Amino acid sequence: MRLIRALALAALTASVLPAQNAVTPGRFDLGKMWTFEYAPSEYFSTTYGFKADSAWFARARLAALRIPGCSAAFVSQNGLIITNHHCVRGSVNAISRPGEHLLDSGFVAATLADERRLPSMVADQLLAAIDISNEVNKAGDAAAEGTARDAARRAASTAAQARLQAQYATPGDSVWVQVVGLYNGARSSAYVFKRYTDIRLVVAAELGVANLGGDWDNFTFPRYALDFAVMRAYSADGKPVSSPAYFAWGGETGTKPGDVVFVIGNPGATRRLTTISQLEYQRDVALPFTEHFLSSHLAALKAFRDASKDERERSAAMVTMLNLSNRWKPIGGRLDGLRDDNIMGRRTAIERGLIDAIQARPELKVRYGKLFDRMAELQRQRVKSRTALTAFGQLVSPVASSTTLQAAYLAWRVQRGPADSVAGFRQRLARVQSQARDLERRYLALSLEDIATAYGANHEFARAALGGKTPQDAADAMLAATAVNDTAGARRAATGELASDPAMQFVNAIMPSVLAFEAGQTRIDVEEAALSAQIGRARFELFGPAIPPDGSSSPRIADGVVQGYEYNGTLAAPFTTFYGMYDRNRSHGQASDWELPHRWRVPPMGLDLGTPLNFVSTADSYGGNSGSPAVTKDLRIVGLNFDRNINALVRDYIYLPERGRNVMVDVRAIQEALAYVYRADRVVRELTTGRQ
Repeated sequence: MRLIRALALAALTASVLPAQNAVTPGRFDLGKMWTFEYAPSEYFSTTYGFKADSAWFARARLAALRIPGCSAAFVSQNGLIITNHHCVRGSVNAISRPGEHLLDSGFVAATLADERRLPSMVADQLLAAIDISNEVNKAGDAAAEGTARDAARRAASTAAQARLQAQYATPGDSVWVQVVGLYNGARSSAYVFKRYTDIRLVVAAELGVANLGGDWDNFTFPRYALDFAVMRAYSADGKPVSSPAYFAWGGETGTKPGDVVFVIGNPGATRRLTTISQLEYQRDVALPFTEHFLSSHLAALKAFRDASKDERERSAAMVTMLNLSNRWKPIGGRLDGLRDDNIMGRRTAIERGLIDAIQARPELKVRYGKLFDRMAELQRQRVKSRTALTAFGQLVSPVASSTTLQAAYLAWRVQRGPADSVAGFRQRLARVQSQARDLERRYLALSLEDIATAYGANHEFARAALGGKTPQDAADAMLAATAVNDTAGARRAATGELASDPAMQFVNAIMPSVLAFEAGQTRIDVEEAALSAQIGRARFELFGPAIPPDGSSSPRIADGVVQGYEYNGTLAAPFTTFYGMYDRNRSHGQASDWELPHRWRVPPMGLDLGTPLNFVSTADSYGGNSGSPAVTKDLRIVGLNFDRNINALVRDYIYLPERGRNVMVDVRAIQEALAYVYRADRVVRELTTGRQ
């Protein structure tokens, strides 16, 4: 009964607010991303009327998988795995052979022998989730504050990892242990994974049908995307692995409005447990800066793709564009949320309730009473660095930025130290790869323009960046004269040979300010992390696991109900169908973002157009939940999470089930497509009968 009592306490405490505050927070405003180490057995059992015992949670976590950046699931006893197409599209592009364009044409392995190994793809299965907070916190509390305390905590974590590695290791298996900080580092959990490293592609939909509607339909519903791919895990002997823990296929019955579904995956970092002052900094400074960077670089990438004549280059650019777009588009929804008086009022009320609860207990007041004021002061210090953030915040971003500036910056760091960091900078420099000249020119021009704009046309940095030229001409001039933008040149720059190189001279001019900015941010980051951990401790002492921790790309299970919603004066039904997909295509035409791939243009014989294609629920999902299985109470898989609607973009900060929805591919549509479009009869047979 601990969780039920704690839930009631949390709701009661949150409502004890000053009389003038008219905003009342909801019971689950801070979310429902439940962890497996604090499995909500009583809550699930009581709320949904079934026995959610330890055996049920064990089956759920063993059948679910984590893949790079996404989630997935075993769906047969022979290692068959299902996930979203967008989780594997980079790998699909990589296995295209000469003359093939698998992103466009799709892929179907006719036999086991035809299943192709995906480079760099791994799948992790959660064997155990263990709270090791007591040993980690005890070690940290016994040490002096600062670096000694951090070192003591790391040592305790490493010891726990080694112990659990030895405990769970079995011959022939690849077992690894990850320690994750929860509640802003106040708690520590160890996750024991079994890793599968030989993952092969079985079926992949075409990009055109997996991403139907493109950016127009992204973060919207109704939706008509068949965003799925099927893979298989193989063992060291080259045979499919035996996977006794898997989700039974729900392609015959699916789900219906009002049904509960459980979404199991690895949601990325959220900011629901941050303070109001941190949210205000995000709203006023950090998010507008990130939005500008992503939108400008996305536009540059699109212009490059449209101008390129190289098909492989265009495909790679499209993959990067889709990834950037998925980072850029939610920012508008997040900003809308942070500018919403009701949402900020609810978050303020929650924080006020936490502060009041701390003040009401003398022993907590002494330890935690001044944390929120100090956090607000740190955010004021961050604001003072706004100009440097605008100029240098993404200067050496590993994604969508100038490789010339990356190489010059890292070469400068290798030359100048500090000594204990040189090896790390040298490794990063070795990973920098040159990119197409036209794309490099576009990215470099944006970086030079950002620096000049941030400091003003008359500043020495503007003169160093542009030299009186346009950003494009300045980029052309630097690229024409620099030797730093290839691997050999970068190595020479690191030795100091290229001191007169224009890229090195430019970096040399700005580095004192860059270093001051980085040092200031690091100092604030360190103190902010310590304060956040203390606030997390206070919250956990008061409410325990009744309030789930923020997303951390660690395994979670979220409950929700299949349910439509009102929007724009109408009602979004909980399901869409193939009929709707063809209607969108016919309405917009083939020369549009709703263009269907060749084999889909005429509905194949046997395809039931009334089959549910996508559906929505109130489950609490976030980035990293892509590919997450949506399962029923009896652990049948009925959907694959692949998106959120625009109303759910505020889930970075608050969970609002009354309007936010997660969007899923219905497994009934996947089964229909496999049977009648891709003619993958052996895969359908394995899904529905368990036989290969």
